Amino acid sequence: MSNTVIVGAQWGDEGKGKIVDILTSKVDAVIRFQGGNNAGHTIVLDGQKTVLHLIPSGILNKNCTCIIGNGVVLDPEVFCHEFDNLAARGLIDHPDRIKISDRTHLILPYHKQLDKAREEAMGEGKIGTTLRGIGPCYEDKVARRGIRVGELLYPELVLELIRQNVETHNKTLSTIYNAEPLDHRAVYKQVMAYADKICPLICNTSVYINALHKKGAKLLFEGAQGTHLDVDHGTYPYVTSSNTVAANACTGSGVGPTMIHNVFGISKAYCTRVGGGPFITELEDEVGKFLRDKGSEYGATTGRPRRCGYIDLCSLKHSVNVNGLTGLIITKLDVLSGLKTLKLATAYQYNNRTIDEMPTHVSILEICKPVYKEMPGWSENISSVKVFDDLPANCRDYLNFIEDSLEIPIVMVSVGQERGQDFVVKDIL
Repeated sequence: MSNTVIVGAQWGDEGKGKIVDILTSKVDAVIRFQGGNNAGHTIVLDGQKTVLHLIPSGILNKNCTCIIGNGVVLDPEVFCHEFDNLAARGLIDHPDRIKISDRTHLILPYHKQLDKAREEAMGEGKIGTTLRGIGPCYEDKVARRGIRVGELLYPELVLELIRQNVETHNKTLSTIYNAEPLDHRAVYKQVMAYADKICPLICNTSVYINALHKKGAKLLFEGAQGTHLDVDHGTYPYVTSSNTVAANACTGSGVGPTMIHNVFGISKAYCTRVGGGPFITELEDEVGKFLRDKGSEYGATTGRPRRCGYIDLCSLKHSVNVNGLTGLIITKLDVLSGLKTLKLATAYQYNNRTIDEMPTHVSILEICKPVYKEMPGWSENISSVKVFDDLPANCRDYLNFIEDSLEIPIVMVSVGQERGQDFVVKDIL
């Protein structure tokens, strides 16, 4: 029996959706444990693209139960639209395949209004959020005034909680941001329009997951965003509003740490970032454009062009440490085909000193320069390779250097966006 956590080892967009989709053939349930519809997990099957924002990436496997854990923040409108779109394509044969924790917090219209007002007020200093209301929803959760999915079963309670929250947030919206106040009855009506679809899916997912575990089921915990967007361990304050690291798989799902056996981090063969914040290996030249165009580096959720750069081994070492990674999965290796020279950041230059760890403070990160190891590239098309030894020699050397530098094994490699354009290097699950 083997339960596994999948996390992004960079700034998100590493290809978690594809990898989770592949691995669902070997597991019984996939649990999403944090984040909201600021995530966009893309799966391509038979040329058809599916982008998932809230429903776990196991939904394309009809034998897999998909669980939204208590650590997620859920926009009821987005969830219902996503559910309906999948159902229309015949991908949800039984609604019972989807479970939502009664402790999952709801994203409400005032959260999105606050998110937008704050970003606009910050001007050039803005964080670069997706404006989906994620941060304000987590704020309400911590402030103990959040509204949880389970409350939808009690409409009168929901109305009163919304009335209290709208009264509080309207003061902020009108006084500080000069924004239009909201009507609590309109908010209530908007939320309850989706209750009939959501309520049958509500359950105590902690009890449900633990029961699966006792029966010997294999479980996969799916993270969103990436390690360097973690609110504690990322490039604060340019981070998301939740803990994206592997430890939160337990807190965000309602299970104990003894249930976890493997932790796999996913990293592109290069590096990307969306939004503001330091990005030491960022390339604003022809190589950066090559990576963006060939890798189709545009956000699945926002459509924003991603910032692109060489792989950063210092930041990946940080990911190994804070997640306790037992293996690494490399994606988009095929994108590098055609580059004559590749560079890997092995250290940073800061104030005439060489440092080999990721600094905590953004003010330091912003002035660090990468120290590169140069390696020869390859020209061969590798998108149909199925075995590690069939990769070009320079490509194998590139992967071996990454593995040796991080001191963890590379367990899987993806060489294209389709399911099947990948291969296992070392046995997993």
